[in-house]
Amino acid sequence: MIVDQKKFWTAFYTKSRNEKKASERLAVKGYDVFCPTRTVMKQWSDRKKKVKEPLFTSYLFAKVDELQRQEICRDQGVVCSVFWEGEPVKIRELEIKAIVDFLDENPEAEGLTDNFSEGEKIEIVQGPFKGEQGELLTIKGSKLVLSIDSIGFSLVAEVARSKVKLAS
Repeated sequence: MIVDQKKFWTAFYTKSRNEKKASERLAVKGYDVFCPTRTVMKQWSDRKKKVKEPLFTSYLFAKVDELQRQEICRDQGVVCSVFWEGEPVKIRELEIKAIVDFLDENPEAEGLTDNFSEGEKIEIVQGPFKGEQGELLTIKGSKLVLSIDSIGFSLVAEVARSKVKLAS
């Protein structure tokens, strides 16, 4: 049996918080790897700092042939190759380029995993209103407009998606 050695972009699922380390290790070994990151401001008790974190948690991408795909799966930070209908997922070059171009223009972009709907109860998990709940009025890109009933009056606030979750 002859194996097609043509290279293609594919996705790999990584261990939690291993995206950047696995990507760096694989790049040092000579693989064409892409781990899209975004810039975020992190706050600790004593300082604030801009850091790069993965845009897609637990995923990285590589341009590989079938043999290289199998070798990457043996990396300590990689769990498995992502499959679609029994085959390793193939990502078009223009889709990878679109992510690169988008991140060049929007370095603080977010990969959104929560899908919120207007009218839902939302809890704020970060910031001055941490712990407060409100009703989602509208969605403005990466911001949510909430109506918060607090201390006897209604307050309408625009809150980043990353600072809220669905209320339980």
